[in-house]
Amino acid sequence: MHRYSEYFAHRHADDELDCVPLLAAGLRREPARTVAHFDDRAITCHDIARHVAQLQRWFAREGLVPGDRVAVMLGNSAEHVHLIYALMLSGLVWVPVNTKLRGAGLEYLLQHAEPKLLIIEDEFDAVTATIDCGSTRRVRIPAFDAQEANAAFASPDIGVHDPLCIIYTSGTTGAPKGVVFTHRMMRIAGEAALRVADVREGDRLFLWEPLCHIGGAQMLLLPFLEAVTLHAVPRFSASQFWPQVQRAGATQLHYLGGVLDILMQLPPDAQPETHTLRVAWGAGVSASAWVPVQERLNVRLRECYGMTECSSFATANATGKPGSIGRALPWIDIELLGDDGQPVTDGEAGEIVLSSKVDGTFLPTYLKNPDATKAALRNGRLHTGDRARRDADGDFFFIGRQTDSMRVRGENVSAWEIERIFATHPAIRASAAIGVASAIGEQDILLNVQFKEEPVDWETMHAWARERLASFQLPRYYRVVESFELTASERIKKHLLPRSVDDAWDRMGKTRA
Repeated sequence: MHRYSEYFAHRHADDELDCVPLLAAGLRREPARTVAHFDDRAITCHDIARHVAQLQRWFAREGLVPGDRVAVMLGNSAEHVHLIYALMLSGLVWVPVNTKLRGAGLEYLLQHAEPKLLIIEDEFDAVTATIDCGSTRRVRIPAFDAQEANAAFASPDIGVHDPLCIIYTSGTTGAPKGVVFTHRMMRIAGEAALRVADVREGDRLFLWEPLCHIGGAQMLLLPFLEAVTLHAVPRFSASQFWPQVQRAGATQLHYLGGVLDILMQLPPDAQPETHTLRVAWGAGVSASAWVPVQERLNVRLRECYGMTECSSFATANATGKPGSIGRALPWIDIELLGDDGQPVTDGEAGEIVLSSKVDGTFLPTYLKNPDATKAALRNGRLHTGDRARRDADGDFFFIGRQTDSMRVRGENVSAWEIERIFATHPAIRASAAIGVASAIGEQDILLNVQFKEEPVDWETMHAWARERLASFQLPRYYRVVESFELTASERIKKHLLPRSVDDAWDRMGKTRA
């Protein structure tokens, strides 16, 4: 038996947990098979193979060779799907760019990743024209000549531990870190998604997540791992959600970034009496909301925990215990460690530290960041910086992040990134961004501001920020502070800042102070 059969029993004995052979074989085996629907457009294996061949010829004309990085800043579309498959099958390193990034955040990513190309569409012309892209060339996917339509795609020999993409994650107080995400990691992410979402033959998975997010990217492997189809839409729309689900006959919904909260707030008559959704899977449902969500939406919740660095998933709640992230996936071991580095007892909070029985489950490195790599990977274990507790049954409950970051609408938001932008405002002496409770999603951002002299009108300040920050980085609340209490190293003591927003200005218009 193959060494991976214990964890992925339905795989062939010679399966090396790779992506390229899996995709290539699937595309060539059943050309007429529908892999995905984008809105009402069917995408078959033949369609993908044809587009991959065309794109590979274009890559060659652009002078790209395996290992080169290609940044992609596109909205969800069928063309975007084809491009991702083509990058995977060509040995090029895909650098997904969050389409909400602006200004300094976008410039940092491009200068740090140093991609040969930045592929954009018309919508992002103005956004990218005003930043320094270094040696990166901005391009668009060309219209292809008819004679290229029947070209065969190539599937080069690519190592399982070779980089497939660089995914930037803002999970700490410093600059965003580029997770080197390998072909094996993507394959494990797909395998894990099948298990976490309880995917069965014939299922139809609703895909609304941005393809620049690991939550969307990992879904593209599923039709090649199981006889399922994806039903993709350009973006999540509360008003269109239930009609889209009905048309697709969708059976799974990935909840991320407050999606369930939004659906729960819809009028009852917006939801059909019966529907095809069987499972909602993701992270962020509290124990108190568990039963109401299941009963109102008529779905079974499958809560999980993970991070990009561990191939996306580490746990799954298969029992339905309210509020629990479940137990470790079969190839993962979890320890909860206290500040002294020793295991904590049941019921006590500790840092989530992961190890794996499958080689290559964890990131090999952060791009150009040996210090962060050394801090995260210690003695073969991944120190997540997240905290949880375990109950007497062995089920885990997520508590929060140890790092100075926030979780906003499905995005990890670094306080450091926000604060460094506001530090450039001529009227601000210092600022501190903290997470506060949100009615929709995980958290909202409260920015505490110490002005140099006269305060600036908050509406003016927010308009200034909107030009420089991604939408998920924008504070919802603003509050004036006379001064901050500092540590001996001149760091703001954020744990002393109140989490109440009663005296804050709310850009949503509910509070004025």
